[in-house]
Amino acid sequence: MPSRALKILLPTVTGVLFVLAWYAIHYSMAEEMRFLLPTPGDIILALRDNAESFAQAARNTATGALLGFGCAVVISAGFALTLSLSPLVRISLYPYLMMLQMIPIIIFAPILVLWVGPGIKSVVIITFLICFFPLVVNTTQGLISTDRNLLELFRMYRASRLQEIFRLRVPAALPYFFTGLRIAATVAPIGALVGETFAGSSAGDGGGLGFQAIIYSSQAKYPALFATAAVTCVLGFVFAAVVLTLSWLTLHQWHDSYERTDT
Repeated sequence: MPSRALKILLPTVTGVLFVLAWYAIHYSMAEEMRFLLPTPGDIILALRDNAESFAQAARNTATGALLGFGCAVVISAGFALTLSLSPLVRISLYPYLMMLQMIPIIIFAPILVLWVGPGIKSVVIITFLICFFPLVVNTTQGLISTDRNLLELFRMYRASRLQEIFRLRVPAALPYFFTGLRIAATVAPIGALVGETFAGSSAGDGGGLGFQAIIYSSQAKYPALFATAAVTCVLGFVFAAVVLTLSWLTLHQWHDSYERTDT
């Protein structure tokens, strides 16, 4: 396995090369077109000049993302347990689950605004819809993929249905659950951003990064627009880092993927 120093060095070198390529592309463009691709330096200056508004917008987006993500985690866990109970239940409900995932947010957002109004409620629901599907699909797959030999062992010892679920199926499904959790954590800030763009509100300093993006785009403040994207990426990294930490704390002592990483 690569050493710890190499794991730090390789991404650093890649990042430096990426920034150098960025500057090269910027200065290779015609001077009157360079505004379309601001340099990293310009983006950092835009972050500094608009630090207060970015901080407030990031807090609002993080709130919507966290609430939607949290609701998706709780509801998907219960839904996955229900789906895992019987193939007939899965056949009955799975098509509607797919239909829920296929609803175009750009069409559903105006309807949602009519139902619950613009603002944090709509943003949370949109974030929930985006996060829910990967969570419930991965968790359900984990619950129904339990080792058959272990299931037979539990049944041979006359374990109850609840014992089978919570002492065997749920622990066995944790790696699948955390896979879905990582996907959902990555898209949660994007979901909140999309929700703010189509159904958000700036009332009472409630505007998030999606609302900021609309303002900067209309004002042709392209460095600030790129800075908005950078802040959203940082928010996604924070969500993903928290989930990865929880995954490591839960699985590293017994799951094969972490055991192989440590050797």
